[in-house]
Amino acid sequence: MPLLGGGLDPVRWSKIVLPVSSVPVVGLLAWGLTRDPNVIESPLVGRPAPDFTLETLDRDSLALADLRGKVVVLNFWASWCLACEAEHPFLLEAAQKYGDADVRVVGVVYQDTRSNAIRYVRERGGAWPNVMDPGSRAAIEYGVYGVPETFFVDRDGVIAFKQIGPVSRAILDTWIPRLLARPHASSARQEGGVPPAVGRSEGYERRPPD
Repeated sequence: MPLLGGGLDPVRWSKIVLPVSSVPVVGLLAWGLTRDPNVIESPLVGRPAPDFTLETLDRDSLALADLRGKVVVLNFWASWCLACEAEHPFLLEAAQKYGDADVRVVGVVYQDTRSNAIRYVRERGGAWPNVMDPGSRAAIEYGVYGVPETFFVDRDGVIAFKQIGPVSRAILDTWIPRLLARPHASSARQEGGVPPAVGRSEGYERRPPD
């Protein structure tokens, strides 16, 4: 076969080019295989928490914006969720421990009924407000696709940390004091404060409602 301009045989040239051009693809595949498919980075972390106004189990109205200036532990949960049951004692403990500080725990009932949620709280305790989320609108806004998931919101209304799976005593005792000690998120970032982050409970797998 004649050569192009006295250079390389076109067939042989293609054999040279294709393997080289495939290197980035192979690299991307290798990088993807090292990632945990269950960990999905949240674009909301480090950004203002989406506001909502929802009805509590007591049929009062709660607006997240009204809690500005306080540290908010926003916990998405359901009565059918076993992992939610496992984390509940730690939320009870934190609510009592930090009750006199500017900390508010707020529960968001995820894909569950009001009666089930009321019975769950009555049996297990918890004086913090829990809101119903019709149509999972708040859950969608927060990118929640399983429970439990918990968002730690600083005094400026910015999400500082997201926990995928049940929270532990260590997580609560790390992030609540950290945010209490940081009056303003903007100034803390300028001073080189701890960056926002996402955590995931080891061995946790999301499960749909029964």
